[in-house]
Amino acid sequence: MRPLTLLSRRMRPIRPALLVAALGALALPGLAADETGPATSRDDLTAADRERVEAVTRPTTDFSAAETYEALPGGAATSRKRVNQDAFSHPSANLSFEEEGTFKLGNALFRKLWVSSPSSTQASDGLGPLFNARACQSCHLKDGRGHPPEGDRDATSMFLRLSRAPRTPDEQALLKDKTLLNLPDPVYGGQLQDLAVPGLKGEGRMVVTYEEFTVTLGDGTEVAMRRPDYAVSDLAYGPMDVSTTLSPRVTPPMIGLGLIEQIHPADILGLADPDDADGDGISGKPNIVRDPASGALVLGRFGWKAQTHSIRRQSAEAFAGDIGISSPDLPNHWGDCTPSQADCLAAATGVQPRLGDSEAPDPVLDLVTFYSQNLAVPARRDVDDPQVLNGKRIFYDLGCAACHRPKFVTRRDAPNKTHAFQLIWPYSDFLLHDMGPRMADWQVVGDARGGEWRTPPLWGIGLTETVNGHTFFLHDGRARNLTEAILWHGGEGETARDGFAALDADDRAALMRFLESL
Repeated sequence: MRPLTLLSRRMRPIRPALLVAALGALALPGLAADETGPATSRDDLTAADRERVEAVTRPTTDFSAAETYEALPGGAATSRKRVNQDAFSHPSANLSFEEEGTFKLGNALFRKLWVSSPSSTQASDGLGPLFNARACQSCHLKDGRGHPPEGDRDATSMFLRLSRAPRTPDEQALLKDKTLLNLPDPVYGGQLQDLAVPGLKGEGRMVVTYEEFTVTLGDGTEVAMRRPDYAVSDLAYGPMDVSTTLSPRVTPPMIGLGLIEQIHPADILGLADPDDADGDGISGKPNIVRDPASGALVLGRFGWKAQTHSIRRQSAEAFAGDIGISSPDLPNHWGDCTPSQADCLAAATGVQPRLGDSEAPDPVLDLVTFYSQNLAVPARRDVDDPQVLNGKRIFYDLGCAACHRPKFVTRRDAPNKTHAFQLIWPYSDFLLHDMGPRMADWQVVGDARGGEWRTPPLWGIGLTETVNGHTFFLHDGRARNLTEAILWHGGEGETARDGFAALDADDRAALMRFLESL
């Protein structure tokens, strides 16, 4: 393969949310004339606060020393505990004593192994009937990053999302109105479940094959890469719809979710440039979704396609889709079973009327949500190291910070003071970006097109191997290290990728040291 060529670029300026207010409401996708959507200006700050926030989140131009508070990526919630395999499992450092107790209860439920119904352990039954895992912790091992099936590793922390094309005007209307973000396969639903309770068959088995190829960098260094291909074998309930697409997803790290939830939507929307009006080649856009509880249009910020607006909703969907457990927010007692799976819908449920109307009644969802909101971001390492600082400069020079935005200040009016008015360093803009056809899954999710992905936060990325024992990255773990992950960038990330490929070995090493320090 020919060497990638250098196309020089600088980091695009980050437009502060204050400009959004001056420009008026953004033309947000999916917004009807009588719907307002998420706020486009910060209504939680005084004028003095706004000046402070704008100043402290302005991109740095000084790479001679670490920035103030850069070593604390989660603000006051940052964990300063010893770095080991449990580095992603500590509570927010600024929780109260009572809140730490709530966190521990949530942790116990996060680790809870559910069993099939009927069972003598009535508070733990309701698993499935079809499922991918028996516990949240099974997928989010050590609260960290999942992996593709590799050697003797199983597929527990990676699964296939299923979606088909609309067939009728009514289905098209549901998508346009955002009542649905996509359409499930008529037989296998929205997710392939490879496991089942006794008496039923799992839906099928994910099959991953790789094609090896080589990329030659500007200095002649050869990097081995692999291109994945996905299929399903042993389908137990007949064929899938001919238009159904397979989108592989590994589980993302759990750290800092509560802080991300409290970034004001105006600060994310202020970075959007869907038509690339400034001509810098970066055209990030939000995924505007409908809150099922209120019906309001809100900003999606969680998931690989930014399809989920809150941690509570994300937790409820994981209970239903991954484990087959119903909750007050998603009372699907049979999980992802479809009308085509009659035996699945006839299976016993784990609902216990004396406990509630769902298999995970209150306060189960509340506690798991609180736990998920308060997994602390570990402190940075080596922020003053000269090689790390040089790598940071290169990160900015290549334009990486155009999408991986370093800093935000969370809402002053956050419901929990733990997350309120914190300077945080997630290294993401939480917008959708076209990453080119090589990274496309061709699956539409709300406003996210087939080649568009949410910018993943980079905080904690350097501890992946420490916590999870691997270095697989991107949405499907195709990249076996950070170098491969960068070289997979296409579309809006192509210029930064080409710049990286043209670096000499010393500068590439410096960039890696910077990323490993996050």
